Amino acid sequence: MISNSPLQRDAFLQRAGERREPWDIAVIGGGATGMGIAVDAATRAYSVVLLEQHDFGKGTSSRSTKLVHGGVRYLQQGNISLVMEALKERGLLLKNAPHLVRDQQFVVPNYEWWEAPFYGIGMKVYDLLAGKYGFGPSQILSREEVLARIPTLSQDGLRGGVKYHDGQFDDARLLIDIASTAAQHGACLLNYCKVTALTKDNEGFVNGLTFRDEESGASHTLAARCVINATGPFCDEMRRVDDPSTKPIIAPSQGVHLTLSREFLPGDTAIMVPHTRDGRVMFAIPWHGHTVVGTTDTPIPVSTLEPRAQSEEIDFILETAGDYLAKRPTRADVLSVFTGIRPLVKAGDASNTAALSRDHTIEISSSGMLTIAGGKWTTYRNMAEDAVDHAIVLGKLDERPCLTRNLRIHNPGSHDDSAAWFARHEMARTVEDVLARRTRLLFLDARAALDKSPQVARELAQELGRDEAWQQAQLASFQETARCFLPSSL
Repeated sequence: MISNSPLQRDAFLQRAGERREPWDIAVIGGGATGMGIAVDAATRAYSVVLLEQHDFGKGTSSRSTKLVHGGVRYLQQGNISLVMEALKERGLLLKNAPHLVRDQQFVVPNYEWWEAPFYGIGMKVYDLLAGKYGFGPSQILSREEVLARIPTLSQDGLRGGVKYHDGQFDDARLLIDIASTAAQHGACLLNYCKVTALTKDNEGFVNGLTFRDEESGASHTLAARCVINATGPFCDEMRRVDDPSTKPIIAPSQGVHLTLSREFLPGDTAIMVPHTRDGRVMFAIPWHGHTVVGTTDTPIPVSTLEPRAQSEEIDFILETAGDYLAKRPTRADVLSVFTGIRPLVKAGDASNTAALSRDHTIEISSSGMLTIAGGKWTTYRNMAEDAVDHAIVLGKLDERPCLTRNLRIHNPGSHDDSAAWFARHEMARTVEDVLARRTRLLFLDARAALDKSPQVARELAQELGRDEAWQQAQLASFQETARCFLPSSL
């Protein structure tokens, strides 16, 4: 049965506390993969509860390149199956979430004689693999046609370019709408609830978990027929909770993006540079009236909730962007810096993270916990379907078909952007929740977000019944987080 009730944390907590029967599926992790699993399971009429240690999308799922794409670079690597899967999922996302996913035209600028035929052929293959899910045909452009679309492109040596199509979206916004969709179909969703232990039966099989409500400090236990670890870069941490002797499977890598003003890319066309010195592609994308430039691929020793860009990563993006833009951006032009961690699955030389596959992996431990790792935002729905199919077997659940291929994602329509509305309807609990993920101000302009934070703290305090001390603690916490987004502090 579909419900129109909003996302309300207190109601979900009460529901979880009152349930006496085991849940069919308990999902750990409130990013794209975990939330996709919640939607898939709920629409198949399984009882499902999801627990997130922070806010939904706090990690990787709010820090992407904002692209729903097949992966041109994976085509270069010869991973045709991943490209075809991603292109199909890109088409399904456009159909199922048209309020947030849109066609984005890209131009690959050509400065060498061989680039037009080389990249032109590559993009025709990209078109072919998309098949009926294609967004539009690629096309070779003249120098004049390229400059008409991107007048701020460096003209020195420019010969022309190749136009192709991919998708663009607002990642955190889509995640919240997926959460609303899951809730409407009966999922119980809990943010700021950290899983601290797994419970096991007499034979050593996982049959539930214990979590701590980070707001009240209270601990709760729930039973589940299948537990799914969908914690992305932190999945090894949960695997060690299950089995302290387990070997890590994640090779974390961070990607950095810079937000610049719209003057660097005033039109509607994005730029794609197919090869940089770190082996990645570089994008410059119009997004929410700004320009987002990135990304990097830097191996890191450990995953953290608030990763920080390295100074050399910022310099690398500025230098690479400066090679293609008429006006070279400097640190003074950077409005915000955001960093995400890719949960790449180890394979061979994990030090070369740019070469690691973005395919997803499912692992089932000896105790029966299912871990899903790897993958990418674009393929979240397919990953969720795969995970639930496995959970049906593990949990000995009744077989029911997946329904998400044709499931429209909830569209909240028009609403006000007050902190109170986000708290009342979308489970925003902190200043950061509002300014980073319910709105995207922290990602667009970190200093503007800092200026807005006292007002948000006041509105949230009034809505949630918090005192002045809570407001001050919130402001201090947000200022600490915002430092990671300020280029002057990196």
